Amino acid sequence: MDAKLLEILVCPLCKSQLIYHKSEQELICRADRLAFKIADGIPVMLADEARKLTPEEAEALK
Repeated sequence: MDAKLLEILVCPLCKSQLIYHKSEQELICRADRLAFKIADGIPVMLADEARKLTPEEAEALK
């Protein structure tokens, strides 16, 4: 994932910073508790396709 792209990408819903999880190939929004997948190096920033974080995953981000 390109570092410059990570600096400018924000959550499409709340506009907060995203956390890059390299191992899962996801961008995480803490505020909305959503994970946006990265497919073939391209972030899929569609709210309808985002995965909701489990309570355990959300707690681990704190």
